[in-house]
Amino acid sequence: MSVQNADAVERADADEDQGRDTRDGLAALLIRATVALGKAGQPEEASRIAAAAWVALRHERPAAAQRINAAMHGLAHMHAAPTPTNKETPMPSTIDVRTEPPVRRHALIFDTFADLAVGDDFELVNDHDPKPLYYQLEAEHTGLFTWEYLEQGPEVWRVKIGRTGA
Repeated sequence: MSVQNADAVERADADEDQGRDTRDGLAALLIRATVALGKAGQPEEASRIAAAAWVALRHERPAAAQRINAAMHGLAHMHAAPTPTNKETPMPSTIDVRTEPPVRRHALIFDTFADLAVGDDFELVNDHDPKPLYYQLEAEHTGLFTWEYLEQGPEVWRVKIGRTGA
């Protein structure tokens, strides 16, 4: 390889590293901004913005998406008004993610949702409020799902999640 080609490869590698650093820096800034927005009294808007970023990053930048997911869990604690519950709805299937490693939970839930036929639903059982998941579903499947709290902690959360469109 010529010296010119070696220099070009080195510059391209440096540019790629700089781009990676820039994207990671932007993800960090987005997290700071959404947390600040949540603390300023707008946790739902912050969660929607973070969820849209999570959708944009989850396949190509999974580490950055995981950091945004963690921030969304913090934002979930800022939500003031509880969502109404209905404990009398029978459920055709249940997914209990409490025994799954946290890093696998959302993938399992998204895979389950993807397998639902229109009109079908499942019950999600979790050890914390899955509100970040709600915003991620909303960002990726706007208008195509239902979300109904059946139980809201403090130790167990149960949510009925359904598919309304393809």
